Amino acid sequence: MNKIINTKNAPAPIGPYSQAVIANGFLFLSGQIAINPESGEVIQSSVAEETHQVMRNIKAVLLEASYGFEDVVKTTIFLSDMALFAEVNEIYGSFFHKDFPARETVAVKGLPKGVNVEISMTAYKA
Repeated sequence: MNKIINTKNAPAPIGPYSQAVIANGFLFLSGQIAINPESGEVIQSSVAEETHQVMRNIKAVLLEASYGFEDVVKTTIFLSDMALFAEVNEIYGSFFHKDFPARETVAVKGLPKGVNVEISMTAYKA
């Protein structure tokens, strides 16, 4: 049986999906963008601040599900431009301390609400 995860500490979904779903110990997190959950505003002051907001949103969903970054096994980073990779990678990396998850990073033509960064994750607990 699947368990739907939703928290007010991360942005509400902007479509027909859940923030995350737990299935057989796996936590599948939907892509997060830089929306401040308190104001509903998109953060676009800088790529660094966008990335920090995305990671804060992910952290909130992980915590709601009783998971942490140490449980993350796979991530996907979507960027509006691969030239942003180094800056995003540095901030993303600061949330992990060892045993880094598998990952791919891709540049895409467009992201929701015109943001530069979207990140999705899969975590696992036995």
